[in-house]
Amino acid sequence: MSSINKQAIQLTAEVPYDLGGQRLDQVAAQLFGEHSRSRLSGWIKEGNLTVDGQVLRPRDIVHGGAVLALSAEQEAQGEWIAQDIELNIVYEDEQILVIDKPAGLVVHPAAGHADGTLLNALLHHVPDIINVPRAGIVHRLDKDTTGLMVVAKTIEAQTRLVDQLQKRTVSRIYECIVIGVITSGGKISAPIGRSSSQRQRMAVTDGGKPAVSHYRVLERFRSHTHSRVKLETGRTHQIRVHMSHIGYPLVGDPVYAGRFRIPPAASQTMVQSLKEFPRQALHARFLELDHPITGERMKWQSPLPDDFVWLLTLLRQDREAFIG
Repeated sequence: MSSINKQAIQLTAEVPYDLGGQRLDQVAAQLFGEHSRSRLSGWIKEGNLTVDGQVLRPRDIVHGGAVLALSAEQEAQGEWIAQDIELNIVYEDEQILVIDKPAGLVVHPAAGHADGTLLNALLHHVPDIINVPRAGIVHRLDKDTTGLMVVAKTIEAQTRLVDQLQKRTVSRIYECIVIGVITSGGKISAPIGRSSSQRQRMAVTDGGKPAVSHYRVLERFRSHTHSRVKLETGRTHQIRVHMSHIGYPLVGDPVYAGRFRIPPAASQTMVQSLKEFPRQALHARFLELDHPITGERMKWQSPLPDDFVWLLTLLRQDREAFIG
């Protein structure tokens, strides 16, 4: 195991006169924008961020000309091992990394997955990322969901990407194959929280967090639909829960698809392929965001994985066999 890394932070800034008369935490957030408000507030309370050498409270007023001094240590979040795991990197610069995640790769260590995760791979590829909260992971994909993810390589990039995600300016569009024939697209606005009966599952529940998905039809088959889903929010298992909630669960979803349904008079190959599809048929296809430092709008697209393409081919063959 690696020992916990600590990164020393030493910053000073003079308060501009146009910021004078505001609360210390508000001024600090503007002068040290690479750190989140909650982190700065914690440092103020701990006495690590002083005003003219004095320890103040976050709500205390500061005046123009005062000097803010930050002397703190950023602790890496946990004891993680760097592992040489191959990554499919589609874009990288000094601030961010965009990867195309394969099926089977867990994003973050947890019970049952202490290593062999994307986080372990990131520590090997960018050792300094240990000093960024959660090693720069700002959003996740489920273990068996494929496709695009952005990772922050610096604290400043992490703070700004989290802000974009909260403001819903990051565009994340997925493709999936669902059971059932969807007649037209629509919007799902249904709160998601932990299932009261099974804690490992998420569910649409009155006490859940707001969750909004927009879906549209790409191609219809006899008993299935190839769909595109755009996330407005990013709740755990959101697409899987939402599509199941409206009666169109994802092919191969071991948790939310329910009992296997056989399309009428389908070929044995088709039935077998649907029954044995090894994961939920979900792929993070498009990612678009503002670069956290330059502000440039950037976009990426990931090709559909082979297993997804093969299933679409079988579904088309099945449709043509019955139409013609």
